[in-house]
Amino acid sequence: MTTTPTESSQRALILAPRGRDAQIAAWILEEAGLTADICSDLRGLTAGIAAGGGAAILTEEAIRNEDLTALVRWIESQPPWSDFPFVLLTGTGGGGGVPPPPPPPRQVKALGNVVFVERPFHPTTLVSVVSTALRGRLRQYAERARLEALQMSEAHARAAEADVRRLNETLEARVQERTAELAATNQQLLTQVEEREKVEATLRQMQRLEAIGQLTSGVAHDFNNLLTVVLGNIGFIEKAVVADERLKLRLSHMRLAAERGAKLTSQLLAFSRRQRLEPEPFDLNNAVANMHDLLQSTLGGGIAIKVVPGAGLWAALADPTQIELVVLNLVINARDAMQDRGTVTIQTANARLGSPARPEEPEAGDYVVITVSDTGPGMSEEVLAKAFEPFFTTKEIGKGSGLGLSQVLGFAKQSGGGVGIATGVGQGTSVSIFLPRAPEGATLPPHARPSDRRCIGARVQTILIVDDDDKVRDVTATLLAEDLGCVVLQAGSGSAALDLLDRHRDVDLVLLDVAMPGMSGVEVAQQIQSRRRGIPVLFVTGYADRSILQDVSEDRIVTKPFIGDDLAAKITLALSS
Repeated sequence: MTTTPTESSQRALILAPRGRDAQIAAWILEEAGLTADICSDLRGLTAGIAAGGGAAILTEEAIRNEDLTALVRWIESQPPWSDFPFVLLTGTGGGGGVPPPPPPPRQVKALGNVVFVERPFHPTTLVSVVSTALRGRLRQYAERARLEALQMSEAHARAAEADVRRLNETLEARVQERTAELAATNQQLLTQVEEREKVEATLRQMQRLEAIGQLTSGVAHDFNNLLTVVLGNIGFIEKAVVADERLKLRLSHMRLAAERGAKLTSQLLAFSRRQRLEPEPFDLNNAVANMHDLLQSTLGGGIAIKVVPGAGLWAALADPTQIELVVLNLVINARDAMQDRGTVTIQTANARLGSPARPEEPEAGDYVVITVSDTGPGMSEEVLAKAFEPFFTTKEIGKGSGLGLSQVLGFAKQSGGGVGIATGVGQGTSVSIFLPRAPEGATLPPHARPSDRRCIGARVQTILIVDDDDKVRDVTATLLAEDLGCVVLQAGSGSAALDLLDRHRDVDLVLLDVAMPGMSGVEVAQQIQSRRRGIPVLFVTGYADRSILQDVSEDRIVTKPFIGDDLAAKITLALSS
């Protein structure tokens, strides 16, 4: 069995004997920069896996009535560090419109490490799942290398023990000395074994978090598209309903629920660390006040919450959404530490700091600080020394990930601040987050909303909307036509957008979805600029990973779903630039 991580270990093997599933899957993966080989039968797949493939993609009809003996024999012969990943495509595959019967559970169970993807699937989903499987395979090779290193250390320890026995047989005078050496060697071995167990536990935790991150990222685009359609249509109905106050109230409830759904999606993406921060000046006292009801419901009836707002508080410069998540994280930690009985105090203040005494503290300067204190048991010096280490937790297994304080520290440092902890056994714990002070007089977001929502200019503006989702495109077009008075052109793909742009020279602005099959929004924007240099382009995204837009100003990014006047404000700003 080949165990060396070579180029073949990043190769996806595809077995889909019916239809064009194999060719389509291979094309999707190759478009994403992944290597994919199509296997003609189960024997070829087994041989490819044994030769060092990184992951296997199977359709359920490929294994339903097949003899899996050879493949199962290979799977069962894997060393302890190896857990070869399979992606099983389920669903469509029967004839006459009737779904095929699923493969026997014993066959699915025999594959071991299986991820199910239901057909038809979105290309982004397949690429995400296969990429995760390939990364997991590489981590298995890395774990094998660590295990081999530990085994070598264990062999050295056994050799040292043998030396001690030989010396005991020949030289009794050195018994005590060699016994001490043997004890030291055994202690070293025990430490190494504990380290190996810690590495294995960390690896499992990282795989779970990676899966959660991929899941939230994969559904964000589609979920935010749905919320865009819901919020857009609620807006149109609210304008049409004038007299019926009860109906207007129900519509208001629907809008609030949809906006909460959008905020929930944003919070999930922040957990998976797939959103870039959007710092802006804001009032920390107002942020804490707006969270009061949420924090009280989170703490439950046994814990009191006390808020002490600072007087004359400076404006903070950070991401307001992320600071809410950080405070909620700290409050939940306080609740767990107090075991649902005690008081949580949230206090804000201005702080002028000197040089830091610890790595997690901020550099010298002016900061706005928010402190979350509890009346729990506090931390010992030993626990405090490890508090910011990823995956370190004092909670029971399965009760915490050990990422809470490390995420708090990461947010604070990325925002240009830091964190401080005051604690002691039996004295409770206070965690302070230091946020940079906003420049003098900067109390509003960077771009205030314009009072006039009509398109700028003496003539009617023409906007080209490019989005592969018909319903999102329709809602956006109606919003631009009715609320902004614009002429709207629509395209469902990048190639169609370029064709429209060539035929309509009067297009003033392009509203461009980022995640589209075929050409992405960024690729389409590059083509647009090569043909019509200088035409404004706004990128619309409901997807978590904004790294591909890292060089694009926030003024040119519109987040799905559209809430309030965000879309109108950014279009107006782009047209006036």
